[in-house]
Amino acid sequence: MSPQRCDVVTQGAVGMVQNAPRTSGFKGMVTELFICKCPIYVLQDVKVFSEDGTSKVVEILADMTARDLCQLLVYRSHCVDDNSWTLVEHHPHLGLERCLEDHELVVRVESTMASESKFLFRKNYAKYEFFKNPVNFFPEQMVTWCQQSNGGQTQLLQEPRHLQLLADLEDSSVFSLIAGKKQYSAPTDYGFCIKPNRVRNEAKGLRLLCAEEEQSRTCWMTAFRLLKYGMLLYQNYRIPQQRKALLSPFSTPVRSVSENSLVAMDFSGQTGRVIENPAEAQSAALEEGHAWRKRSTRMNILGSQSPLHPSTLSTVIHRTQHWFHGRISREESHRIIKQQGLVDGLFLLRDSQSNPKAFVLTLCHHQKIKNFQILPCEDDGQMFFSLDDGNTKFSDLIQLVDFYQLNKGVLPCKLKHHCIRVAL
Repeated sequence: MSPQRCDVVTQGAVGMVQNAPRTSGFKGMVTELFICKCPIYVLQDVKVFSEDGTSKVVEILADMTARDLCQLLVYRSHCVDDNSWTLVEHHPHLGLERCLEDHELVVRVESTMASESKFLFRKNYAKYEFFKNPVNFFPEQMVTWCQQSNGGQTQLLQEPRHLQLLADLEDSSVFSLIAGKKQYSAPTDYGFCIKPNRVRNEAKGLRLLCAEEEQSRTCWMTAFRLLKYGMLLYQNYRIPQQRKALLSPFSTPVRSVSENSLVAMDFSGQTGRVIENPAEAQSAALEEGHAWRKRSTRMNILGSQSPLHPSTLSTVIHRTQHWFHGRISREESHRIIKQQGLVDGLFLLRDSQSNPKAFVLTLCHHQKIKNFQILPCEDDGQMFFSLDDGNTKFSDLIQLVDFYQLNKGVLPCKLKHHCIRVAL
């Protein structure tokens, strides 16, 4: 007997076969169950906040890592992907926060968080800085010299096994205290703690510790990270470098500013040339500023429809830049610098609180935060900005920042990374 039509109805991973073929020795409809081997992807919603309070709900897979989620947020927010973005586990009721390691599963971490806790999307330039400059992060006795087979010397970090006596980190994580003095009566502002994963709402199970300065706290917290994750941290550090040649769906062009990616150029001749002399570079920057002002003035004289007068434009054009943070306090600027990593050259600009016509450059150098006032000065009827009492003058703050990214001048180091806040 010829077989009849077979309909398959699938529901989840289970399918049902109805109206199977009949044979002469069997009467009635045959119903059989079979297991579908197709993979099933379970999606989960995760809410992520930015520094300005905006948030975005992202649908992710259960096996998505913190690095993958950061790349997804970078792609959707049209940010520059320079591998310095991080996901922060923030517990406001406990006054704790930490940066997730790149390999950690987001869904698993969220399962240990209380309802008041949340994820933050933030820059952290110091995430792997200890691999680049270990001496700046650890005391000399924690750094050893290892003779390589090729005769060169490489600095390696000793695994701090003595810390095992202090805490078992298998089911715990290391957090920094946001306001340790106020909330836990800590003796200094540089507190940190070991938080077991089972602790959600009560501070009873926290193991509180305190350092005398920021550098000591960073050293101890980095040592705890190395103790818990070991070589995984180094692998996380190496992955972005190994992926440079591979384009992913979330990749964006990297336009990070560094002392090696910006050079002063002279295009006055038939071909361009790199200006290597700092004095000549400074002169070229000033000449470009004068030329820009002359062009703007000429356009206004000729009846250009420019909405702003050149002198007005130079005082507001910087407000479009990510490195300008407006009317924030000195304490807030220091907090932002600390949050985004105490690395050399990390900076931001803000309005001065003491002088309404001035600005302040907040800069990190050797894990110390310093402030430099930028004052307006007038020369030949033109308004300029300077942070060295008028010896070096700039038409606007954008030109000033561009110059000090190339030359440190009176600063302790060049401007390298700018603090940024992105709205999700």
